[in-house]
Amino acid sequence: MTKKIQAIVKLHIPAGKATPAPPIGPALAQHGINIGDFCQKFNEASKGQEGFTLPVEVTIFEDRTFSFKLKTPLTSELLKKAAGIEKGSGEPNRKKVGKINRAQLREIAKKKLPDLNTNDIEKAMKIIEGTAKNMGITVE
Repeated sequence: MTKKIQAIVKLHIPAGKATPAPPIGPALAQHGINIGDFCQKFNEASKGQEGFTLPVEVTIFEDRTFSFKLKTPLTSELLKKAAGIEKGSGEPNRKKVGKINRAQLREIAKKKLPDLNTNDIEKAMKIIEGTAKNMGITVE
């Protein structure tokens, strides 16, 4: 027997740092789920990925239970870490702020592959490379 889904809430939460404070609390409280329970389970599941913001999809059922699915860290954060920069460029077409090599690009593409709409590593690399270009990061 399957439960009826009441809502699906998508959030971006820093790994291991979920608290009932906004934006998490208000987003989930309106659906009547136990926020403390969610925060505890999320922090447990995201251990080891500290320093990254993780997209999470929370499925809330009519009986006020929930399940959640962690996704891979944001592409921009993986690129910033690989390039060793603080933030992307304000003018990516004029001002370049960092460089990554093909091996680093492939590594990021492998990490992101489950969340991308392709199964081909080469196409995934092209998607990641586009994000890098928009951030002012050069791929060598």
